Amino acid sequence: MALWFGADYNPEQWPESVWEDDIRLMREAGVTVMTVGVFSWGLLERSDGEFDFAWLDRVLGLLHSAGIGVDLATSTASPPQWLTAKHPEILMVDEWGHTLSPGSRQHYNPSSATYRRYACRLVQKLAERYGSHPALVAWHVGNEYGNDNPRDYSDETAFAFRTWLAAKYGSIEALNDRWGTAFWSQTYSGFDEVLPPRAAPTFRNPTQLLDFDRFSSDALLDCYRAEADILRAATPAIPVTTNFMGLFQPADYWAWAKEVDFISDDAYPDPAVVDSWKDAALQRDLMRSLGEGKPWILMEQATSAVNWRPLNAPKRPGQMRALSYQALARGADGIMYFQWRQSRRGGEKFHSGMVPFAGTDSRIWREVVQLGHELEQLQAMEGTRTAPARVAIMIDWDSWWSIEQDATPARVDYKALVSAWHSALLDHGIVTDFAGRDTDLSRYDLVVVPSLFVATRATTDALSRYAESGGNLLVTALTAVVDEDAALSAGGYLGSLAATLGVRIKEFAPHPIEEPVALVGEVDARTLQWSEVIQVNDAIVVSRFSGGMADGGAALTRRTTGTGKAWYLAADLTTEGLRAVLEAVLRETAITPEVPGLPADVEAVRRGDWTIVVSHRRDSVSLPVAGLDLLTGGRVSRPVLEPFGVLILETAVSI
Repeated sequence: MALWFGADYNPEQWPESVWEDDIRLMREAGVTVMTVGVFSWGLLERSDGEFDFAWLDRVLGLLHSAGIGVDLATSTASPPQWLTAKHPEILMVDEWGHTLSPGSRQHYNPSSATYRRYACRLVQKLAERYGSHPALVAWHVGNEYGNDNPRDYSDETAFAFRTWLAAKYGSIEALNDRWGTAFWSQTYSGFDEVLPPRAAPTFRNPTQLLDFDRFSSDALLDCYRAEADILRAATPAIPVTTNFMGLFQPADYWAWAKEVDFISDDAYPDPAVVDSWKDAALQRDLMRSLGEGKPWILMEQATSAVNWRPLNAPKRPGQMRALSYQALARGADGIMYFQWRQSRRGGEKFHSGMVPFAGTDSRIWREVVQLGHELEQLQAMEGTRTAPARVAIMIDWDSWWSIEQDATPARVDYKALVSAWHSALLDHGIVTDFAGRDTDLSRYDLVVVPSLFVATRATTDALSRYAESGGNLLVTALTAVVDEDAALSAGGYLGSLAATLGVRIKEFAPHPIEEPVALVGEVDARTLQWSEVIQVNDAIVVSRFSGGMADGGAALTRRTTGTGKAWYLAADLTTEGLRAVLEAVLRETAITPEVPGLPADVEAVRRGDWTIVVSHRRDSVSLPVAGLDLLTGGRVSRPVLEPFGVLILETAVSI
């Protein structure tokens, strides 16, 4: 199979007279795969049980005749208007009890049995008709699950939530105990009294909120599973996937990753933000990690501007190409877009496409064709893997959901926190994996654990064993604060990790941003809003607090445990501070970048036999490398890369 290069193709938006021209342009651009039918339910089933596949037959026939594979969507992402008119009970209800109207997309309740019944009927028809079609290379189930319907609070969801809770807890007595319902007279007599955490006068039960987040992710996943089961039964040899959305809060992608045959992702970094390439790098690393290192597909990106931001900046010349090569370097086996031809109508008509509204005499089209032809030269890269990372960041959806509840010690943006650590590692030229609770940590030299707010005893014990077995463990503030039931950790904050780290947290001491608190010592840094009063038992104090309630107390500690080291950071830090802490920790390891000494905003990643160097700078830059460049076929030595330039070196030597 060749590297995927293509887009969401929506020929139903255009007269058939355009389709032949589409095929001609796809050949010109080097397209290999098209995703078809993502939002086509209303045209495939124009009324209840009346199916029309003739137009889709013609589209798939045209693509196949051109040698283009099809990633066929199940079209269930948005129910048709006749369905919501006939069954308004499938519509979403928000936490205030308002029913949301159709007319946009994903306007369905994930727990609706009626929605699932109609969706599965359509999927069965598609599987029967196209399961043996020679163009079919993959099934694309739904689309961006939870993007527009992450949580529903209807009565049908209440019933599904109760069923989920009964399966988890077994008895209402167990639920009352683990939810702590003795507080505020919340005790339940039976599961039939339990509701989704709808709008309430003040703080809702923290465990109820956490369980509802877990349930809601599972409800979306059950929608995917229902369709995927039909497809796998009909076409066991055809892979099934759905498109993820990077670091996306509503869906626990560690659970979802087990259900797809390959990982795919939609990524839209903001071109107006100079360092948004780092956000994109994080997404690529997360997708690779979810797939345990296997290649994945960049299912959607924009050729230029999108349509949903307050300011929809275009990508600069070369920027789309640079971000595409970044994805390739970090494990992608496909570079896809939304969408093929820019729409003339609808809510996304200002979203760029491979064929822009300006047509083929345009910068965007020329860049698309250039990239397509370059990817044709790189087919040997398909199926290869990014070089194994030696650093991992632990990320956990339970912690994300719980730490951002209202009744917590401080408002914490978990995504920003994780991103800050990943960005700091990028600044050091380090390629990073992400790890979940069940990830084997033994292959990493360094594991960073940023605010693992919810931690089971099994997780903290696993982290301790990792350090004792020779790993370098860096734990940050607000880790192991609560257990899996959102109750404060038994034995104090940090739980069993306290002994491994050699510290005890006596008191949280968050402070206003306007009142500066610093770290002084081996590492000098500045906090943002967090410090802690900690008792050091048998750890070495690396830095102390200067200012605030914790003034003079330990802020960064290190303890030797077994054959490894365990660090604890009792603060949140500025970007410069995070870099400084990592510098100190990395000195204790043998971890080095793929290409040392690269300028800022230039990344180098090893994949297979190649080192891919990408500049995200808006100016030209000289690089301290030499080698054979696969794209030009010539040798380079201290090359000057133009803005957003790319090198693919078969042999890379740092000079």
